[in-house]
Amino acid sequence: MERIRNAQVLDRVREEAKEAIKNSRCRILICAGTGCLAGGSGEIYQRMCELVKDNPDVEVEFAPEVAHGPVEVKKSGCHGFCEMGPLMRIEPQGILYTKVQPEDCEAIFQRTIVKGDIIRHLLYKQDGLEYQKQDEIPFYKKQTRLVLKNCGHIDAEHINEYISTGGYSALEKVLFTMKPEEVVQEIMDSNLRGRGGGGFTTGYKWSQVARQKETARYVVCNGDEGDPGAFMDRSIMEGDPHKMIEGMMIAAYAVGAQEGYIYVRAEYPLAISRLRTAIAQAEECGLLGDNIMDSGFSFRLHINRGAGAFVCGEGSALTASIEGNRGMPRVKPPRTVEQGLFGKPTVLNNVETFANVPMIITEGAQWYKSIGPEKSPGTKAFALTGSVKNTGLIEVPMGTTLREVIYDIGGGIKDDGEFKAVQIGGPSGGCLVTPHLDISLDFDSLKKMGAMIGSGGLVVMDTNTCMVEVARFFMNFTQNESCGKCVPCREGTKRMLEILERIVAGNGTLEDLDILDELAQTITETALCGLGKSAALPVMSTLKLFRDEYVEHVVDKKCVSHTCTAFRKFIISPERCKGCSKCARNCPVGAISGKIKEPFTIDTEKCIKCGACESACAFGAIHIEG
Repeated sequence: MERIRNAQVLDRVREEAKEAIKNSRCRILICAGTGCLAGGSGEIYQRMCELVKDNPDVEVEFAPEVAHGPVEVKKSGCHGFCEMGPLMRIEPQGILYTKVQPEDCEAIFQRTIVKGDIIRHLLYKQDGLEYQKQDEIPFYKKQTRLVLKNCGHIDAEHINEYISTGGYSALEKVLFTMKPEEVVQEIMDSNLRGRGGGGFTTGYKWSQVARQKETARYVVCNGDEGDPGAFMDRSIMEGDPHKMIEGMMIAAYAVGAQEGYIYVRAEYPLAISRLRTAIAQAEECGLLGDNIMDSGFSFRLHINRGAGAFVCGEGSALTASIEGNRGMPRVKPPRTVEQGLFGKPTVLNNVETFANVPMIITEGAQWYKSIGPEKSPGTKAFALTGSVKNTGLIEVPMGTTLREVIYDIGGGIKDDGEFKAVQIGGPSGGCLVTPHLDISLDFDSLKKMGAMIGSGGLVVMDTNTCMVEVARFFMNFTQNESCGKCVPCREGTKRMLEILERIVAGNGTLEDLDILDELAQTITETALCGLGKSAALPVMSTLKLFRDEYVEHVVDKKCVSHTCTAFRKFIISPERCKGCSKCARNCPVGAISGKIKEPFTIDTEKCIKCGACESACAFGAIHIEG
């Protein structure tokens, strides 16, 4: 790999990389993100490599006339359309094949690559229409992919692919045309707000570090991402790691830091592997290390693996973990910008925040502010999951409405069900309901609604969801992840969980609802860290919006969604029962009896309400009462 000693060499390498891609007869980009790999994309990659290797001189029907390079098979990062994986993109056409299997590879190579034919059953279809090109699919067409622009479009494991997209041009710009204080001001002017949850102004944070008297400073990237269902940061680290690294380097130049750390949870082995590869390649070609491009600026980057503690997403707990101590928050002040990692001033932002930095430097603060609301500009990546037709990773301008996200991009509620609520912001967030579908998704608007963007998790729920169980689930997560340092969080969340478990078990009282309210308020006001202060938000939100469901559980002893096991009562309809005995044979506790060819019955005293009988019945004779 050529060493990039100055800006001129970088520009030449960029042009050569662009030319190499342009001259390819065909590029086959196979999603090698965690989701698609779990679905078998690794086998698909190997098979396509074998087919290309066995046919090196094959004529490609749709190759551009000027193309004289090879047919390339590349591992890309996450395309985002996880519901349809494994995914394969074929360039230069931009064809996207969905739900590809290893046995499809031969047909793809012979029919599509060689002959230019489209394999129709691999195309995405919606509302009777089929889409050949990725950019035409509604899921993608209605997004604004800036941070995720390269994910799925470049080889995630080679630095030249990133450079070909304009990568490291922002670093070049700051090193040779901007002073550190000008970089800080540009980020300040852009009003970039931290994408990790709190929405703190990034430029102001950097300025606080830059003005400290202590000259030893650090830049730390929070890649811990502990929220259930959230995988935005993981996808960036897997699919476009250099974008985040470049953002960290620009931050280091702006505040005068020479050392940086990326804190990644150990459950992200692929992200760690891609980051190690990216750092090694950047060091090899001279874009990381000492005297970068002969500019006098030096920066070294380290990876620290976390042990999966949710609390280590909090700044002071994260830095304590990097130092080798138990990850626990500390009392503030002093804040991280004053005394962070190893007691030195520290810039701490998450992956998505750093990934925004290069394009702000390249395109300018005013360009960035033209996207989304003035006080929350730019785009935001969301992990769209739950009862929605198109799940996956999306990116939209701040200010986009929930209705646009769920119905235009997500395709609506799964099985054409009815929307009930969306949990936004993970365990630290709250719920939004039908009247909120048209509010602006930005930091300030959501805060007024008692919710928060958080890291960007969006869990869509339909009318078959029990909101009391949702609150119990998130409180169970938060309670298990409490570091235990402060009493409000350690004891308060435990008491709240006990009450919620009593309620879903059918033993709750109306007094419990008042106690939940009081505990939630106390924890929010007195917990030590931000995670503790937001721990009760899911309960507060559901109590406010769905109090009638709580009352049904404690007064009527009823769960209308039939989610809570304690309230289930399985009934066999005599009119539908054929007397086949399949239900009795599948009952694990022998609660079902009867004679062959006569209706069977369930002993409700013995029944453990597992639902095995309902699943086994081929005639729809078993249902839950109510």
